[in-house]
Amino acid sequence: MWVSTKAQYGLRALVEIGLKAPEAVPLKEVAEAQGISQHYLEQIAAQLRRSGFIRSVRGAKGGYRLARPPERVTALEVVEALEGSLAPVSCIEDPESCAKVGQCSTELLWKRVDLAMRQVLGSTTLKDLIEERKLIEAKRLIQLQPAG
Repeated sequence: MWVSTKAQYGLRALVEIGLKAPEAVPLKEVAEAQGISQHYLEQIAAQLRRSGFIRSVRGAKGGYRLARPPERVTALEVVEALEGSLAPVSCIEDPESCAKVGQCSTELLWKRVDLAMRQVLGSTTLKDLIEERKLIEAKRLIQLQPAG
């Protein structure tokens, strides 16, 4: 149930790339904007590319672009692509992994936790996260402006 930095950084990188759409964004620029190690981000980007979230663009204006419209990418898809299973306990996805399935007082709790996480992540699109970032930036700019 712990979301690693890989998934966190992957989502942040997709937001950064989505903000600049339709331009290609160099990973160095994404890494600097997000305060992420470029080397680590390269590993994450390779996984995002293999999973079909971004595509690389070669040349002087090269970098990465979103491979799909941001409204068609959910946070759940990205997190699962980078993390694998989100199930809080193994018996949720593999009932044969536990002899207590169907007899465990906590089984329903873990199923509800799994469902809640999937609902929140599944109903949040990359477009939602990009719009949230724009709102944060707008608020920051308003705070920086002198009154009067």
